[in-house]
Amino acid sequence: MRTTQSGQERKTPIWVADQGDGTYRNPILHADYSDPDVIRVGDDFYMTASSFSHIPGLPILHSKDLVNWKLVRYAIERLDLPGYDVPLHGKGVWAPSIRYHDGKYWIFFSTPDEGIFMTTADHPEGEWSPLHLVHEVKGWIDPCPFWDDDGQAYLVHAFAHSRSGIKSKIKVCRMAPDGSRLLDEGQIVFDGTAHHPTIEGPKFYKREGYYYIFAPAGGVKPGWQTVLRSKQVFGPYEDRIVMHQGASTVNGPHQGGYVELESGESWFIHFQDRDAYGRIVHLQPMSWNEDGWPVIGIDREGNGTGEPVDVYTKPDVGATYPVTVPDVSDDFQMERLGIQWQWQANSRPEWAEVAPDKGLVLHMHPYPEGIQSLFGVPQLLMQKFPASAFEATTKLTFLPKQEGDQAGLLVFGDEYACLCLTQTESGAARLSLSRGAKQPDNHVHADEWEETGLDWSDHGSQETGWTIHLRLTLEEPARCQFSWSEDGADFQPIGSLFTATTALWVGAKMGVFAVNTRSANSGGQGVFRYFDVKEINHLR
Repeated sequence: MRTTQSGQERKTPIWVADQGDGTYRNPILHADYSDPDVIRVGDDFYMTASSFSHIPGLPILHSKDLVNWKLVRYAIERLDLPGYDVPLHGKGVWAPSIRYHDGKYWIFFSTPDEGIFMTTADHPEGEWSPLHLVHEVKGWIDPCPFWDDDGQAYLVHAFAHSRSGIKSKIKVCRMAPDGSRLLDEGQIVFDGTAHHPTIEGPKFYKREGYYYIFAPAGGVKPGWQTVLRSKQVFGPYEDRIVMHQGASTVNGPHQGGYVELESGESWFIHFQDRDAYGRIVHLQPMSWNEDGWPVIGIDREGNGTGEPVDVYTKPDVGATYPVTVPDVSDDFQMERLGIQWQWQANSRPEWAEVAPDKGLVLHMHPYPEGIQSLFGVPQLLMQKFPASAFEATTKLTFLPKQEGDQAGLLVFGDEYACLCLTQTESGAARLSLSRGAKQPDNHVHADEWEETGLDWSDHGSQETGWTIHLRLTLEEPARCQFSWSEDGADFQPIGSLFTATTALWVGAKMGVFAVNTRSANSGGQGVFRYFDVKEINHLR
């Protein structure tokens, strides 16, 4: 327990899955780690997930027991591909696979318009190699490598119909053993059109002589987990639904990876789409029936198809480990940003600096050329929603230099809202709650309007700047109330409730920003002293 810059004591981590009595609750991560994949190497577990166009990308999470997870690094610092210096919503890193082979770690992923990429590392928490283009192609998605016992290598993938014109099919290709290239155009090994529509996200395994392809089907929200099985790499494959929602409250339980423990247990990690909260991560027990088929979750109906669990006994990993959760709050006392933060696109060093004597300094650079709103701005510094209900507070010192300079607290999605200070034409500072929404025509501009505001000029000056505490309070179902305070203790609500929304393929995010809205080069700054998050039970 310690006191933050806001004067509040942070007593407990945000969203703890470990119940402290030998059980855990789902989700194990109440955050948008979409399309997770997981491996075990010795007594360590590593997970990665989709990051789309957010940078840094390809998050690497570590655990010792599959329940307590910590975000330890990202595999890529930037996407050196054309166009990714501005937000390309819904593009970028899709559905990666992580594997351990030949003494090193591998991640394969696709970008839907450029192709299949690969990166490797000697250790997941160390440096990852520059991205290598395995196969230049449009619309081949969700790749997963597999190295067979005889040294032959293969890659399984699905298709994005929007790019390839193909849907609900799974293909296997031969691959060079060093993962550098595909050796052929592959074979369609399964067509799910009739019974497993929109089958995608395949993960390739081998167990007791069978080749297994785990693949979600039925769509993100209403779907189920399918498993394909064959004695031959290229099939023919049998199919079975091994997990569905059933009587549970967990919709679309699918897309993830499974691991086997030294204790003999099997476990499956997957996501659930919870709208603005994103694709949150669940852990399910997994068993194998006498016919060699997996059952994920609990088979309450007795038909070989499991259902998700809410609370369950923790995995038997031979030891007990302390509660660990990904970082959320940041007091900006280190020399770099906390690992939880991501930009909307490839970042530039001149956007931000962190100095222990100041905090986080965001420099007020203009909107990119042709961009008319925050929806297309890359220099938004944000992180995932960390729980179902929480309170996020920051202290801002606003140091503008010219009209249109703006800094504040933001909730972002296809619809977004921000509480910010802006320098007006007269040189005064104005506090306002503004909202915006994506426009469907070109996805790069939006209409913005001020919902409510008040003059903040009497609370500072051009010489000293203006200081204010800003707060976001969120409760189910992602309803947000903004408020402000002069002293960090007495907060006043401002404006009406705002309901957070998804963006394309991702949940809503929260964070801070500083820009110039008039497309001018400005020497202004938004200085943030802390970003403090605590879990709550209800709106106050």
